[in-house]
Parts: sequence; structure tokens; C-alpha cells
Amino acid sequence: MDIQSNIILISGPTASGKSNFAIKLAKKLNGEIINADSMQVYKQLNILTSRPSKKFEKKIKHHLFGFVNVSRTFSTGEWLKLSKKKIKEIIGKKKIPIIVGGTGLYFKSLVEGMAVIPNIPMKIRNNIRELQKKEGQKKFYKRLLKLDPSVKNKFDKNDVQRSIRAYEVIKFTRKSLYQWIDKTKKQSNQNNFIKIYIDYPRKDLLLRIFKRADEMIKKGAIEEVNNFRKLNISNDKSASKIIGIKELGMYLDKKITLDEARELLVIRTRQYAKRQITWFRGKMTDWSKINPKNLKAVLKKINKSSLNLDQLT
Repeated sequence: MDIQSNIILISGPTASGKSNFAIKLAKKLNGEIINADSMQVYKQLNILTSRPSKKFEKKIKHHLFGFVNVSRTFSTGEWLKLSKKKIKEIIGKKKIPIIVGGTGLYFKSLVEGMAVIPNIPMKIRNNIRELQKKEGQKKFYKRLLKLDPSVKNKFDKNDVQRSIRAYEVIKFTRKSLYQWIDKTKKQSNQNNFIKIYIDYPRKDLLLRIFKRADEMIKKGAIEEVNNFRKLNISNDKSASKIIGIKELGMYLDKKITLDEARELLVIRTRQYAKRQITWFRGKMTDWSKINPKNLKAVLKKINKSSLNLDQLT
């Protein structure tokens, strides 16, 4: 497959080695890396989100890493707009865009497009947020189902942000969010994407997750959580849900030991990896699986003009 004028997408579960592979690929192909991880956009959380080190960023140009304040909620739509701009810039420099991350929704929006929904007045949006806070997520979700039964099983019923979004769309437009999605999203040219998924066996991935938890703590994750807590970020913000903040926070509050915090960190990371794998199996079926044990061999075979996807399996 011709690599030039194409966009390389690299995904896989957390701790699968996506970033290191992307960096090596970028060096070989004269590429630049764009972040597709919804947690790595936050500037104050470097260790917990496993952001690439400054050493790697000096070797290869990185984009959309650590540029959003944790007090903000950063949407998929914002990411899509910025990533398209960066892709255009990189191609304009005669380089190859390599998009890497574990947020399936980001990749889905890039490949399939996003719905165009009318702007909803801020007053209505704020009123709905207040309603959700007042009623709690369980009662609010039931209210949403009465307004829009089609959202059932479309997302986790405990997902506050998506519940609010679906509620405000049906309330203001009188149409379901998913009606807008079906009506307005446009699919990108599939030929522009080379899609690679790093497929780790579950047993090996678990060992890597254990190792990562230890490395995070050694690098200063506890101090990072302590500094984050001083910012008094609301619990409904996306950054507050980053794995490790709650667990290491419990350790800082002397509610659990460090070993217990590490164990909880591993459990939550493993659960997150499982959700990512489930997403891949259901929504990324046309991606080429790459055996992580063959990464070095694959890199040797790749050149600047072609990429045989048969090499990756």
C-alpha cells in the first residue's frame, strides 16, 4: 500500500506500546505524531496519562499533547477540528501524519465524520446540567429514556456527559441525537487511512499494566495527584475521572495503603483495557492487527514508499 498522502492510525489498549511504536515508525517514515487519547490532552497530568516524555518529543514532532487545562471539558468535536488542521499542516510539509491513541471515539469521528447539530443556547445547556446535578444520574437517565428511548444501550447509563448531551439535543431540537448523527455525518475517504491495531494477548497485557502502575508511582504519580487535588477541579470534569486520581487520593487521605492503592490502580486500568478491546472488536473490525512480538521485524520491512499490511499480522 502506498504510504505517501495517507494517514496512519495506530490504536490498541492501554499499556500496549502504541506510543513507542508510533515514534519508531515516525522516525523511519519522516512522520509527525498527533495524539488521539482523550486524557493525554491535559497539561497538568503527565504521569497518570502516560504522555510521551520530552525526550521523545524532541526527536519527533508531537501535536495535541498536554495543551488543555484540567478545568476544561474537551470534546470529541474539538479534537476532530484540531486534528484535521494538524493533518493538513503535516501533509503540507511532505510528511506523514501518524495518529496514535486509545480513544476509539476520536478515531471513529475522524474516519466516519461527526453529526452537525444546531447550536443549543447556553441557558438551556446550563439548566439541563443543573437538573442532572439535582436529580442525580440514575433518575436523570430515566428521564432521558422517556424523552428519547432510542438512546438505550447506545452508551453507558452512568455516563453523565453523554446523557446530558443527548438530553439537551432532544429537548432543544425535538430530534434524537442519533437522528442527527444518521442524517448529517459524512464518511471520509477510507483509502486515506492505514489502520493498525496493536493486539496484545490478555495475559501479557496484564503484566505490562502491573509494570506501568509501578513505574507511575516511581516517577511521581502521587505528587501529581496531590498537586491536582489542590486545583479543586469539579468531579464532573473529564480530568477528574483519570485513572489513578481517586485511588492515589485515597492513599493520600490515609484511607488505604500504597499497596492497596496500586492494586486498585491496576484493577481500574485492566477494566479500561477490557472496554477498549471490546470497542475494537465491535467497531474497528477493518483494522489490521499487529502482533506486538513482531514489531521490530515489521519496522525493518517498512520503507518510505510502501506498507504491506500482510506483514502486520
